[in-house]
Amino acid sequence: MSKKQKIIVGMSGGIDSSVTAYLLQKDGYEVEGLYMKLHDTVDGYHEHNINNIKKVCEHLDIKYHILDIRDKFKKEVYDYFVNSYIDGITPNPCVKCNKTIKFGAMIDKMKELGGDFLATGHYATSDGEFIYCAKDKYKDQSYFLAQVSKEALKFMMFPMSQYTKEYIVNMAKELPFLSDIAKQKESQEICFVPNVYTEILQKHTNIDLPGITLDKDGNEIGTHKGYMHYTVGKRKGFYVHGAHEPHFVISQDKKNNTITVGKKDELYVNAVKIDNLNMFINDSEFKAQVKLRYKSNSVNCNVIVNNDIAIIKLQEKVFGVALGQVAVLYDDCKVIGSGYIINTKTS
Repeated sequence: MSKKQKIIVGMSGGIDSSVTAYLLQKDGYEVEGLYMKLHDTVDGYHEHNINNIKKVCEHLDIKYHILDIRDKFKKEVYDYFVNSYIDGITPNPCVKCNKTIKFGAMIDKMKELGGDFLATGHYATSDGEFIYCAKDKYKDQSYFLAQVSKEALKFMMFPMSQYTKEYIVNMAKELPFLSDIAKQKESQEICFVPNVYTEILQKHTNIDLPGITLDKDGNEIGTHKGYMHYTVGKRKGFYVHGAHEPHFVISQDKKNNTITVGKKDELYVNAVKIDNLNMFINDSEFKAQVKLRYKSNSVNCNVIVNNDIAIIKLQEKVFGVALGQVAVLYDDCKVIGSGYIINTKTS
């Protein structure tokens, strides 16, 4: 008789990973849970999550493990988050965490525990070679997984891929050991930011630095309260002399503590340059669709890859593209590559 495959489930204490553990055990796998301690920014955070995990694992009669990885998380994700805003760019900590922590360090731990695969509650699909969109297009998290290494893909499982979030919540409500977790509100978008990102920055630097607001030609047209308060596309919190229509942030300048703003039509771009490429295909020139932020619609584009840089020429203009965000390239629903935005252009 063949040995059961052992699946280590990355458990957060939330509904998706809890149901993942339940479904995998129901399908006949040997299952163990793994919780990661990543930060201490939210009071009672770990106690609440671990209590949920303990209840689920006791009901399923499975082991769970705790991986304290706070030092690595601080270096790889938290410090990157803070330093990006200080540098005047907009970070994507979830993409960074998935690459280095969840599907980096956690896969290492999975192997140490004798696991065959690492399963998580992400809404995405993988065949071991590529990542694909999930069935639930609203909840789809393939964008956040686009920087995960090729090597990691063969160890990844996503049992949520064929379900909608609504179905999972309703299923959990019918199971007594999951019903309380199913009633919890959805976890915050960034796990270490309970409210707004500026609250985190204020712990490390002075963000209240009144400065000058400029137009695209460099003319002084108003004032602002400090460049770190703003991200591309923001339309409030700064002053423009005599403005009769909305203005939006185009860019932030750390060196001079200025922000550049413009009318809405000045924020559209049709070309993007990216670096830190993570490509799943070897083509140097190809057509694709690209998402320039998580909830944006994909846009048809032409891509030219040269070493670790790619130029993406958009077939339609896109509003408010921020440096530091991730551009994810798709072939229909298949993720074929990604990189961090380092420049934008309008022609």
